[in-house]
Amino acid sequence: MMRSLDALAVAAVIVACFGACSSASASSSFYEDFDVIWGKDHVRVIDDAGERQLVTLTLDSSSGSGFQSKEQFLFGEFSMDMKLVPGDSAGTVATFYLTSEGDAHDEIDFEFLGNVSGEPYVMHTNVFAQGRGNREKEFYLWFDPTADFHNYTLLWNTYNIIWSVDGVPVRVFRNHESSGVPYLGGQAMRAHGSVWNGESWATRGGRVKTNWTAAPFIASYGGYAASACVVRADGESSSCPPEASAGDAGAWIGRQLGPDGVAWARENYMIYDYCNDHWRFPQGLPAECNLGRLS
Repeated sequence: MMRSLDALAVAAVIVACFGACSSASASSSFYEDFDVIWGKDHVRVIDDAGERQLVTLTLDSSSGSGFQSKEQFLFGEFSMDMKLVPGDSAGTVATFYLTSEGDAHDEIDFEFLGNVSGEPYVMHTNVFAQGRGNREKEFYLWFDPTADFHNYTLLWNTYNIIWSVDGVPVRVFRNHESSGVPYLGGQAMRAHGSVWNGESWATRGGRVKTNWTAAPFIASYGGYAASACVVRADGESSSCPPEASAGDAGAWIGRQLGPDGVAWARENYMIYDYCNDHWRFPQGLPAECNLGRLS
């Protein structure tokens, strides 16, 4: 059952960002916001004359690498600039996502599936509620994601989850809990980034394997920022920040998006939608697929 914001034991915070920050955000270092959770020797933090801090994650035949936020969140807007693995990146997966822990976890994903040189990346999105995923939607991108940094944003509130790329909404998953569809609202999540070997499935369903002669594979991260509610370890109750007031039409906490809000991305760049996959769901599509096509 999703908890209301009024009942949450949360602390409101505008999370400090590393990299190029807006004037409303305070700059901080990567290690103030994140812990490296695997492949520590494959993570490099680079300061660019004090103006921009970049983090590179490396994958080679010995290991991938990843980090997670120190704080846990329950609703918020999370943004990361990324430059993906260039060249022959088949089999590699670079990610930015939110997840809780345990078998019945919640999760919201951006996963970028590499390809052989000259072929497009696939942006794989998914959402898990109480341990159940299988809600994949995939897209090509309208730019080369390896040539420069681009912004990827996850907005998560009690109404919907919105995935955006460079400010353009590409997907929305609405809260249909009242119709029996599990939603994400009862588990705090951390922000993660990683690069790892997904050759068993990532490129053309696993038919194209990782070319290790092209290693190391390096994905770059920078410009992280978040406005979110942080779950406090002491359990003391407080409210979300004034900047996230539901009375502010532009605030993330009250923002809602209907199907027309993602029409451009859906019509021009979507290549897979689980809600159209009748072969995969012969007993009937998931319930949210028939609820106004808003999932």
